[in-house]
Amino acid sequence: MVSLACDKAKDHGYPHELWTTRLLARHAREHGPAAGHACLANLVQGTVCKILGREEIKPHKVRYYLENRDAEFEQKMAEVLCVYREVEILKKASAKGKRRGKPVTIVSCDEKPGIQAIATTTPDLPPKPGVHATFARDHAYKRHGTLSLLAGIDLLTGKVHALVKDRHRSREFIEFLRLIDAAYPPNTAIKLILDNHSAHISRETRAWLATRPSGRFELTFTPKHGSWLNLIEGFFSKFARSVLRHIRVTSKHELKERIMAGIDDVNRHPAIHRWSYKLAAVA
Repeated sequence: MVSLACDKAKDHGYPHELWTTRLLARHAREHGPAAGHACLANLVQGTVCKILGREEIKPHKVRYYLENRDAEFEQKMAEVLCVYREVEILKKASAKGKRRGKPVTIVSCDEKPGIQAIATTTPDLPPKPGVHATFARDHAYKRHGTLSLLAGIDLLTGKVHALVKDRHRSREFIEFLRLIDAAYPPNTAIKLILDNHSAHISRETRAWLATRPSGRFELTFTPKHGSWLNLIEGFFSKFARSVLRHIRVTSKHELKERIMAGIDDVNRHPAIHRWSYKLAAVA
């Protein structure tokens, strides 16, 4: 029974991908006696549940994992952590009033695509004390399309650089790089932490970077499936839970204005993000 549960239902000729306990019991009743297990002829669903529970098997569920597809994962992760270590060194030097040669800034950047511009079809109803505690919103809605947020957070100051566009191709990423380029003095070295999105490594992007002075931009890439190493992901998560959560707008233009207003609000009280996981390993 346990061995059968560890197979997929589709491997036994069923259209189902995984077993249900009812299907598993039926299969055992129909095929068990012929396989020499006469006791399975009267097997019921409840008994199947007890057997699976005792063996701690849940064949009706799937738990996802991430296959390591980058042979250089550890090396690339160490490179990213070294940049975070440099952030801490620069902060300590700044706190002591020390200058360490050429000015350096470090920016963690990425894109948040697919931000939906959704409109309500009727006005929201406000909370009423003693009646209902929450806003009430009709289930019907209207879609106006999506936008992409390109953002980078300065890991030394907490300032967020942002651009909102309809798409996030190479041309939009280059426009974002121009925004960052203009935000810092010409003699400042700009170190970027970013993932392996095609726009970040495209021929157009490399050609534009080649036009900048030597040492102006230095790019450090996270490993494949290692975007969680990028601190900007934490900012995107917080921004989605605070500014974008339940947001309703009448147009894409309004959504863009609301996003940029949210970025301005963040920059009025910037929070300096710090990375600590495995940082001591590169000390």
